[in-house]
This record gives sequence, structure tokens and C-alpha cells, in this order.
Amino acid sequence: MSRIFILALLCIISYHQTHAQDDLKSLRVITHNIWNGFDWGKDTLRHQKLLDWVSFQKPDILALQELCGYTQAKLERDAKTWGHDYALILKEDGYPVGITSRWPITLIGKHREGMWHGMLHVQTAGIDVFVLHLSPADWKFRNQEANLIVQQIDSLTNDKYLLLGDFNAHSPMDADLDREKKSLLARYQIGDAKNEKHQNLSHAYWDYKTMSTFLAKGLIDVSMPFIEPSERYSFPTPALSNIWQTASEIKRNQHRIDFILASPLLFQQCVYSRILNGPETGELSDHYPVVADFIWP
Repeated sequence: MSRIFILALLCIISYHQTHAQDDLKSLRVITHNIWNGFDWGKDTLRHQKLLDWVSFQKPDILALQELCGYTQAKLERDAKTWGHDYALILKEDGYPVGITSRWPITLIGKHREGMWHGMLHVQTAGIDVFVLHLSPADWKFRNQEANLIVQQIDSLTNDKYLLLGDFNAHSPMDADLDREKKSLLARYQIGDAKNEKHQNLSHAYWDYKTMSTFLAKGLIDVSMPFIEPSERYSFPTPALSNIWQTASEIKRNQHRIDFILASPLLFQQCVYSRILNGPETGELSDHYPVVADFIWP
């Protein structure tokens, strides 16, 4: 194959990718923790329901957590079912995060050191995207993770970026809502009392420092302008009835730990956001998905 032909081919590919992104006028982003990779692949019914649901939602970018039992090839197969030609998984052990996109994905970094489950940093559709899953068990560890992530954000030259996933932390913006969650707080306090190594709560109360670290950096919680306080919950779902708590306790103890955070410039282009916590998603996972729509002027 001649050098001229190779250069011409690269120019054609670059032209189509560049102009495809130039034509991008709207963008739908969804993040979802899929609960142990559908029981490490054994729950085929729930898996199929998610494939159908994502296909109906038609996201342009999909961030996933708890891809347990997944390989790069398996994530690529799933992505094809909802129309995405590009996919990337952080790792193939433990609790991986991953991303799929309609647009080419450029890997910037796979971050595992100092992270509980790890973080994936990519570029797609002209946006830097960080997919994360912070510690579910230790507030101090979450704060360390937040500081590591902020260091990565500080190194960016792109002013369009997203940070999304399962943060396992409460936002100070939900503090008034948390005051009503006395039974939930007591449940976590009991859990911490039994655990000598890890403490989920910060001094027996909710950890707000993790989310505050990101908000202080200028990241904006895209859900806030669009979601009423009574609808701001992403965990747990009815799928955990009689596993985590009874159905009535689950409804009473719902709270928000899944977020989409955007850079200030990207937030200005956000026109819609919801936590999709209706009955149609109640059995897909133990978490509800979060969606955000962006429109370019």
C-alpha cells in the first residue's frame, strides 16, 4: 500500500469525523449503574430489558458502572444493539466502568491507582468525559478520589467536559432533603458501627465534602434547574425490595448518589435533565439512570 494512498485514506477519515462532529446539534447523555453486570451475566432477562430500554432512549453517549463480568468485546456487542459503533471499558475485573458513543472515542486515561473502582477519561463528540464509580464504603477514600479527579480536570485544555457516574456521596444541595431521611441515616450509622475499617458517613452524618470538592471546582450539577426536590432520588429502586429493605422502606429511603456534572460552558447548553425514576426503570437495576440533553446554538 503506497504512502500516498495511506495519507489520502487518513485525510478522508479525518474529514468525515470532523464534519460529523461539526454537524452535531444536540447530544443526549445517560449514566447508569447496572447492578453487578446483570448478576455477572446470569440475569439475561434484565439484560435484555436494558438493551431494549437504551435503544428506545437513543442516547448519543452512555456511561455505565458495574460492568461486572464484561469484556471489551461484550460491551461492544451491547453497544451495537443501541446503535453505537464505539465503546470502551476500563478493565475486565472487579467493578468496571465503561462508555459507549455514536462518535469515535479517544482514550485519555484509565485511572485505577488510588481509586476504589477506577475512572475512565475519554474524549468523544468534542467533549472530555470522565466516567467514575467512587467508594461505596469510605467517605475519606471518596474525598481522596475527588482530589485526584480534580487534578485531572485542572490539566484540561478543553472547556467542554462532563463528570458522571455513581458518586456514592450526597450533594450539599440535597441537605434539606436529607434531614427527612432519619431512618436511612440510622441504617448507615448502624452499618458504620459494625465496620472497624471503613466509615461511609462523615462523623456519623452524610459526606458532603466529596460533592463539594467538584462544585467548588466549578462543575455544575445539571439536574438542579430541571428536577423538583421530591424527584431527586436515584437509589434504591424497587428491584431491591426484600433484598435491601422492604418495598415501603425503599420508597421512604430513596436518595441521590448518581450525578451528571458539567463544565460551566457545557452547562449553558443543557436544556433538559431528569433522573429517570419512573416505573419503566424500576426493575432495570438497583440504581435509576440519569439523563441530560444538550443543544448547540
